Amino acid sequence: MAERILPFEGLRVCDFSWYAASPVATKCLADFGAEVIKIESNTRPDLIRVAAPHPPGKEDDLSAGGWFNNQNSSKLCLGLNLGHPRAREVYGKLILASDIVWENFSPGVNERLELNYEHYAKLKPGIIWVDQPMQGLTGPDRYAAGFGALITPLGGLSYLSGFAHRPPVGAGTNYTDYVINCGQLLVAVLAALRQRKLTGKGRHIVMSQYASAVSVLETAMLDYTVNKRIPAREGNRTPSAAPHGCYHCKGEDRNYTYTTRLGMVEGKKDDRWCVIAVFNDEEWLAFCEIIGKPSWTKDPKFSTFLSRKENEDELDRLVEQWTIEHSPEDVMMLMQQAGVPAGVVQDAEDILLRDPQVRARGYYVYLDHSVTGRSAYDGIAYKLSETPGRLSRAAPRIGEHTEYVCKEILGLSENQINEYLAEGVLEVG
Repeated sequence: MAERILPFEGLRVCDFSWYAASPVATKCLADFGAEVIKIESNTRPDLIRVAAPHPPGKEDDLSAGGWFNNQNSSKLCLGLNLGHPRAREVYGKLILASDIVWENFSPGVNERLELNYEHYAKLKPGIIWVDQPMQGLTGPDRYAAGFGALITPLGGLSYLSGFAHRPPVGAGTNYTDYVINCGQLLVAVLAALRQRKLTGKGRHIVMSQYASAVSVLETAMLDYTVNKRIPAREGNRTPSAAPHGCYHCKGEDRNYTYTTRLGMVEGKKDDRWCVIAVFNDEEWLAFCEIIGKPSWTKDPKFSTFLSRKENEDELDRLVEQWTIEHSPEDVMMLMQQAGVPAGVVQDAEDILLRDPQVRARGYYVYLDHSVTGRSAYDGIAYKLSETPGRLSRAAPRIGEHTEYVCKEILGLSENQINEYLAEGVLEVG
């Protein structure tokens, strides 16, 4: 049976983007067949290459960064020094040979590199151009640079995260990069591709990462608009449920290694937790049944939703007296079987090796990398029935596909390639 054509096969992306917000989106195209050509050099690598984790002994290897490798599988890499005066001769050809040009530079970098949609659209009207600067291409702060760690607090998400009596803590990761920015941008690109199919004309897509982050504040903005109230941090609580929290559970009597900012630490795996959320009286009665109906569940102070909210501190302490005697997995299963929402707070080991649902769906994909060897990569969360997508290759080394891109796509001769290599315009890896 012939292999089915993936949805984006035949689509070429000239990918200048780095860090996460754009590379996560271009990876989605690559996993579904697009030829995504990432542009980097050892002079200016994607700086996520230097971020942890790295295999022991390979901390200084730009090809060994787990963070980079995970979000850049299925891509090719052209080694091109963008700071070289002749670099434009190469990337100008690649732009005109591509369907989509994608970058997330600040406007100042764009201006220095002369990456200008209007110029290239005159030469190729069907080109789709993606700009994803932190704050857009207009406005007083358009030249401000930043990353997810900056955008999360600037966009209001950090203010809502944490406990009222403590400073904001953020989302624990650059949430905007992996969910909001990349997701909204992909929808815009799909719309532009459809419009090009209908009209033959490309589009210039400009996403402000900052505006994208602000868009998910939802009821916080509505509350202020209507009531002039600024919502406070509520920790693990929510106005519509009680109990609603993250409860300490029974740990495991075994050692494991975990990472901290101070390095690797050996310890017991006894920091186990489970989230429980009770939204209505039916779930409350089921919850009480599960924990054996201790006497406090009959106390009037817990008999109604409003009374449970009024006594939530005490309620949380009493719930934890029960959860601490059970593993988080047992707590989750008992609650779920009775119709009470609950979920284990899983760590990396739990998800990769122990979660039966993740394993049953075959989410993680193991790929062989020339530097790091065989390792797990995030797979594809969504599956198309006939063309489910695939991770076609491990993440590229800098310049790994320079020769292929220059010869097969740009049509450069051997002499031209050697000249560019000798001058430091191109790199191979």
